[in-house]
Amino acid sequence: MSHLSVVRVVDPVLTTLARGYSNNEFVGSALFPEVAIEKEAGKVPQFGKEAFKIYNTERGLRAKSNILQPETNTTIDVVLTEHDISYPIDYREANEDPMPRKQIATAKVQSIIGLRKEYKQAVLANTSANYPSGSKVGLTTTACWSASTSTPISDIETGIETIRTKTGKRPNTMVLGATAFKVLRRHASIIDLIRYTMKGVVTTELLSMIFGIETVKVGDAIYSTDANVFADVWGDNCILAYVPKQESNIPRNEFEPSFGYNFHKKDMPLVDTYMGEGGKVEYVRSTDIFEPKIVGSSAGYFIENAVA
Repeated sequence: MSHLSVVRVVDPVLTTLARGYSNNEFVGSALFPEVAIEKEAGKVPQFGKEAFKIYNTERGLRAKSNILQPETNTTIDVVLTEHDISYPIDYREANEDPMPRKQIATAKVQSIIGLRKEYKQAVLANTSANYPSGSKVGLTTTACWSASTSTPISDIETGIETIRTKTGKRPNTMVLGATAFKVLRRHASIIDLIRYTMKGVVTTELLSMIFGIETVKVGDAIYSTDANVFADVWGDNCILAYVPKQESNIPRNEFEPSFGYNFHKKDMPLVDTYMGEGGKVEYVRSTDIFEPKIVGSSAGYFIENAVA
């Protein structure tokens, strides 16, 4: 029996393309910004309320310097998971337009892995048990934003104030499920608020102005189960969070307090190509190694069941 040797070639052009890939439907990175780590497993800081404290740094004339008492931070285990998917290109297709075919293949595999990442991030952010007591609310039938008796402005302002009082930081990020955004933008209280002061339809930019939240995203991504049942990745919920803004050209690190991070192995993702048996089909494969984690649950607030 002969042994088949598969030659894999990392493609720097396609890898660069993959790292620059983005899909406007994916919003998980707003809650789980990317942090590169060297190893596939390790411990990262878990941030409690004390991590967000504002310390007294003023010093009077000839007074002693203020000395910070180091805190004993708890840690959580992070074990990265490898994700990979390949796209086949027949030699007859490649002979016609090899580079565009590979670019299309790269975009396709990146979209597949991106949707998997988005789903994992959404599951974390939309699980009530991942939030501490007092940092979540499940809306009842009459309180759901699709009901005329609901008070979405009050619900969101309560979430903003909860994060502020627990961390000293105002949330700067809001992620809405597609259906939650649909009912919120049409809610009478929102329409009344802008009727005499603003023009146009209610957009994410307008919601940002209303609530003083810098980043407002709508999760439009949809996934299909093995039974071909389609569903919204982000459900009908609303997540508020504090996520530190990235300084220009300065990579993020896991030691800065945040609601969440997406930890990925350094120098990932990468794209390689390899030939199938017989040499007539070439495969374009993307590999990524990552795992999203909530590292500061006190910096988040979960509003569940916005639609009855």
